[in-house]
Amino acid sequence: MTTTLPVVLYEFPVSPFCIKTENMLLLKNIPHKRVIVNPEPPRPELIDDLGIAYRRIPLLAIGRDIYCDSSLIAEALERRFSAEYGHPTLFPSKTGGGKGDTGLIKALARSHVDITLFALAIVFLPWASLPQSFLDDRAKLMGAPIVPAEWEKREPETLSTLRAHLAQIEEQLADGRDWLYDTTEPGFGDIATHFIVNWIHVGLPLASSLFADGEVPCILSWLGRMNSFLEERKANGAGAFDMISGGEATALVRDLSDDTLEPITFDTKEGERLGLPKGTVAAVISEGAGAYPGDNETVGQLVGLSRTEFVLLTTGGATTTHCHFPRLGFRAYKHQTA
Repeated sequence: MTTTLPVVLYEFPVSPFCIKTENMLLLKNIPHKRVIVNPEPPRPELIDDLGIAYRRIPLLAIGRDIYCDSSLIAEALERRFSAEYGHPTLFPSKTGGGKGDTGLIKALARSHVDITLFALAIVFLPWASLPQSFLDDRAKLMGAPIVPAEWEKREPETLSTLRAHLAQIEEQLADGRDWLYDTTEPGFGDIATHFIVNWIHVGLPLASSLFADGEVPCILSWLGRMNSFLEERKANGAGAFDMISGGEATALVRDLSDDTLEPITFDTKEGERLGLPKGTVAAVISEGAGAYPGDNETVGQLVGLSRTEFVLLTTGGATTTHCHFPRLGFRAYKHQTA
């Protein structure tokens, strides 16, 4: 399957998760547009135009379908842009033959990398030099004030913990394989780990000592291969993109008809379990590991429900959208106005 609908990535460039999503688009050779949004709300191109209050970035629009969270973005890209149309798979086969470990890769990417490693890595952000507006926003998100001196106290123990995590990745690569899950080509498992490990290596100087003294030679070799692979893809014109404004992005999708929306299903049994029949005015918010108490809820009519996603029909000033959220790490509930 493929689509001729406009693909728009809403991002801010310093976000590691935006880099992860850029690299997925690059690997799959998907031409797209990019919109730079504010690092913190308000983001009028999302809340005002599309009715989406979800505060985390990136978001990816494929027509009037909006996908939230990089894990769900990966599934949407794989489903909607297939190899037979010139879009390489995110889940290549193993070097010895046979299907790749897709379920395991998705689970580890979310629980180990997106949650565990990311939470450790942000300890080494230069909190004392970041704008106060950014600190205030992240304090709301985390539900507690950000005191740079307190974060600095956590650095030695966190460095030790990260060292233990890197030892496991080093062990995975120690048999001489090229790619993390012993696949014929790099895939989502590599991209989903590369973005955070490479960020720690080159983007967080206080943690870069983890890569010194020959402790992780296999990781360094793998990072080199991944960086070369991505640079070669860029040099060959894969995943070409144009920068556009939020208003231009809205104009691209505003008048698309409903029949351009991705087909969705509604699992009535799951709806009964959750107390959410089809058509309920519902709110979706992150929960559990990786959730923050200050996350914003997105409200809409619950029109899709499966084992992998919630889908809300949201209404903005410019158009309606189908806003997709992962089941894992998110919760839907009846909104107080329902």
